[in-house]
Amino acid sequence: MNKLLSRYFPVILRTVTKMTGVDKPVENSIKVKLENGLKPSFLEIFNESYMHNVPEGSETHFKVVVVSEQFTDQPPIKRHRMVNELLQHELKNGVHALSIVAKTPGQWEQSSQTVSPSPKCRGGFGK
Repeated sequence: MNKLLSRYFPVILRTVTKMTGVDKPVENSIKVKLENGLKPSFLEIFNESYMHNVPEGSETHFKVVVVSEQFTDQPPIKRHRMVNELLQHELKNGVHALSIVAKTPGQWEQSSQTVSPSPKCRGGFGK
């Protein structure tokens, strides 16, 4: 039994970790802060770190798509400031880049609910 457990425990642990999101602490923190702070009708978070010259599994480059009534009558710069303020801890502690798409529900409906893909990395160490 011990051999069986020692053989499969790492596999089970990795599976449970991925299912619970424990392996994505920064992404999960971003999600909670944006949900609590902006009460979005739609929120999607993309970890785009894999597109950059960082170690596998990094959480350094993100794109967030946030649709919230709180953006109504706010110019784009104010919307970005609202998001940046909520995520100031993450931005000071390891998040190197944050791309923000911040729309009102009406704008989101008119945009056919799609977002352009991010461009390939043009900096860093040649990746």
